[in-house]
Amino acid sequence: MPVNPELLEILVCPETRQKLRNATDGELSKLEALYNSGALHDRSGNKVASAVKEGLVREDGQVLYVVDEGIPIMLTEESIELEVRPHR
Repeated sequence: MPVNPELLEILVCPETRQKLRNATDGELSKLEALYNSGALHDRSGNKVASAVKEGLVREDGQVLYVVDEGIPIMLTEESIELEVRPHR
């Protein structure tokens, strides 16, 4: 279920202060494929522990903040880069 539009009005990226939007099905599908292959990592380099079902994408489309059980996790280190590079 997408994040309430009223909440989206006040939420911004804690790193850049850019606005956020609900992730598209296409973006979530790409993350699901990466998760299933074991290649999905957060920005701290940790493997993402569970499949991403919901998320908020930064206005520039580069970063996703996971929404867990309706609660946006607005921690920069737990966000996921959408321009995924191979993890070392």
